[in-house]
Amino acid sequence: MRTVLLASIAALSVLNALPAFAAEEAATLVEAITEGKASISFRYRLENVDQAGFAEDATASTLRTKLKYETGVFQGFSAVLEFDNVLQIGQGDYNNTVNGKGQFPVIADPKITEVNQAYIAYTGFEKTTLLAGRVALNLDNQRFIGTVGWRQNDQTWDMAGIITKPVDDLTITGAYVWNVNRIFGDDHPFGDLDTNTFIVNSKYSGFDLGNFTAYGLFIDLNDIPVLGLSSQTMGVRFDGKHKLGGGNVTALYEAEIATQSDYKDSPLDYTATYYHISAGLSANGLTGKVGYEVLGSDNGIASFKTPLATLHKFNGWADKFLNTPAGGLEDFYGSLSYKTGGDGPMKGLKFDVIYHDFSADVGGDYGNELDLQVSKKFGKHYYAGLKFADYNSNGFASDTQKIWFTVGANY
Repeated sequence: MRTVLLASIAALSVLNALPAFAAEEAATLVEAITEGKASISFRYRLENVDQAGFAEDATASTLRTKLKYETGVFQGFSAVLEFDNVLQIGQGDYNNTVNGKGQFPVIADPKITEVNQAYIAYTGFEKTTLLAGRVALNLDNQRFIGTVGWRQNDQTWDMAGIITKPVDDLTITGAYVWNVNRIFGDDHPFGDLDTNTFIVNSKYSGFDLGNFTAYGLFIDLNDIPVLGLSSQTMGVRFDGKHKLGGGNVTALYEAEIATQSDYKDSPLDYTATYYHISAGLSANGLTGKVGYEVLGSDNGIASFKTPLATLHKFNGWADKFLNTPAGGLEDFYGSLSYKTGGDGPMKGLKFDVIYHDFSADVGGDYGNELDLQVSKKFGKHYYAGLKFADYNSNGFASDTQKIWFTVGANY
């Protein structure tokens, strides 16, 4: 288990794990500590990967346990401490990125025991939170900053930051990050990224139709092999939903554009553009969407990068585009989701179907992917899911099929 440096976070309106401004205070420090909130969660996953170019499939059976304690508030201060552990169950016929089993495809869930979060918050200033520590941070839709929550070990941040709400409906976040604790753990040569990264985010939620966000992300990485990921990104985003007429149909929409260029010690010299638009309708448990996302390329030399994102959430669950190709990426996708209503054991059963068509921003076709999922929550504490991804290559990467079975509990 590694030593935890205090860090902090900037984090935002979407950081549900963090205290939101002032809370009811404890009378004494002892009361704040002893009357805090403890929680524990378990997530078991069986994952199989069938990937062209490998003689054998990879199969991983893992169990993640998280133990978290949140103190009460005393004189404006509160704290969170969270441990996580990932166990390998069985032989482990997979490449977890640190076990030397390169004859199998990668399943990036190594055995880990570590401090996942450890931070202090101060809410003594009006409508302002100061944070310091190691934090599981998700920003907006996680396209640029995210915890990679799909994998068994979180990506977390050693940071210092401030969240303030100077006027109604406006939340401003600023942060300095000096270390990124990646999902691979300390045994991986790039399990930690030494960085001097600044995050600024301003979100206004006062519009009837949705939220407007403006942001800047300035990533300065200090390890020579990843200097090419150093970049500065500035963008704007609008997202929301709106009921149509007096019926039960809801329109869903989002639009985002950003520009990125090389930064600090990057050996590259490029400028690339990102944009994403999507629209959909939802009614009676059924939701349909179409979208178009582009991570642009500068003449095939370098592309728009999102190295600190929750990448599994975007561009297909087979994870073939974790690193944006130099020619960039165009992702035209459509999705259907249905959640059953009514009463009985089928209530809340959710079905998801997503289709992606991938091509280069500069160049030709990459391939396509079909993603399927069935999931359900059972009561207040339990959940389960079955998930499938099928990537068909048309010249980029290799044909890959992945299947996951997950069960979990939160207390």
